[in-house]
Amino acid sequence: MIGAIMLIPEPLYKNSYIIGYRDVDFNKNLRLSSLFGYFQDTASLNVEMLGIGVETIAEKYSVAWVLTKILVEIYRIPSWNEKITVETWPHEPKKYEFDRDFRVWDEEGNILASAISNWVLLDINTREIKKSDIIESDYPHISFIEERALDGRIRKLKPYGELEAVYRKVIGYSDTDVNGHINNAKYIDYIMDCFSMEDHKKHTVKSIQVNYIKEVFPGDALVLFRDISKAGSNQVYIEGIHEADQKPAFSAELIIGQDT
Repeated sequence: MIGAIMLIPEPLYKNSYIIGYRDVDFNKNLRLSSLFGYFQDTASLNVEMLGIGVETIAEKYSVAWVLTKILVEIYRIPSWNEKITVETWPHEPKKYEFDRDFRVWDEEGNILASAISNWVLLDINTREIKKSDIIESDYPHISFIEERALDGRIRKLKPYGELEAVYRKVIGYSDTDVNGHINNAKYIDYIMDCFSMEDHKKHTVKSIQVNYIKEVFPGDALVLFRDISKAGSNQVYIEGIHEADQKPAFSAELIIGQDT
């Protein structure tokens, strides 16, 4: 009797989207938070195909995938009704972190955006970060792709000068995800709300790095700060402070360009 052949899943996964009204802003351009949502959805489908999906690891190990850092370079913002393809692939796990890359393509084969990211496994009961080898027995023996979507690296972020308070945000039901805390894409909306409508009419984001530092839950309040002391160099720093303990919940650095 010939034994069954075990199929090894491909590490690269692609998912296509047609950009709808709910995903665009007043310019009919894709919202940055929607792009982050596409990243999250495509990554979730990829780990599902690899046998380490959200429900699988929750049931077997009581852990969840959580994004901790991401750096995105944007070459062109797509518009309403455009069809785009998001591709993603994982890298070999580190002791605690899982690196994952993304690329976004238009229908003509042009790269619209590239991203590198770090993820961890969070214990859904203790909220502690677990070592990557907790899922080692289920992690597929795939041929990891060594190519990186970006040559840059994800850095620690800190303000350049004085921080100024912009607004206060109380977290509610609509901000949360399946893990019960703020969804990573929601933070992008909070960051974008640190700029006026006139700012958004004149400028566009060319690059953004977000470091997710501390979980925030419904009922919590965030105070958003920004540092525009290097705006002349097109750099803006944004930080969200957890009001109750005055500790940073996230930090972000944006490179801004003129809208064309």
